Amino acid sequence: MQTIVIHPENSKQLEILKTFMEEQKINFQIKPSDTLPDTVLKSIERGLSQAKNDLTISFDEFKSRHYK
Repeated sequence: MQTIVIHPENSKQLEILKTFMEEQKINFQIKPSDTLPDTVLKSIERGLSQAKNDLTISFDEFKSRHYK
């Protein structure tokens, strides 16, 4: 038999899929996602690029800019 991999985008979709599979008596497993969301990956890439190009600030400078 073949395997189908489904990536629900939210908890509502997950619940609908679970209900359907249970009603149809289809065996399934729920596993945590192996990857981070695209927005997080892009943010990490941006931060690494900034660090590589020496576009960083000290923690004290960060605090003075954002916690006045």
